[in-house]
Amino acid sequence: MDIVDLIQKFGFPTVMVIGLGYFVFYVWQTINNTIDPSISEMKKTIIRLTDQLRLLDQDMIRLKEKVDTVTKIRQQKKDDIQRKK
Repeated sequence: MDIVDLIQKFGFPTVMVIGLGYFVFYVWQTINNTIDPSISEMKKTIIRLTDQLRLLDQDMIRLKEKVDTVTKIRQQKKDDIQRKK
């Protein structure tokens, strides 16, 4: 059947409602089958990256503490050497 025949038989509003219904069904299927799995995968990736970022932040804090400690020890040794002179 041609679209013109359908419009003549059922009327324009009825044919458009059916067309829009199919459009909504198509969009719904696309969201459920394509977009939702991609979003779930992206959420997992974001969580993994956030965890790695936290670990890196903790590593940076530890490294800063170590550098500060080494700097203090060196300064103390310098001060001790200058006092002995």
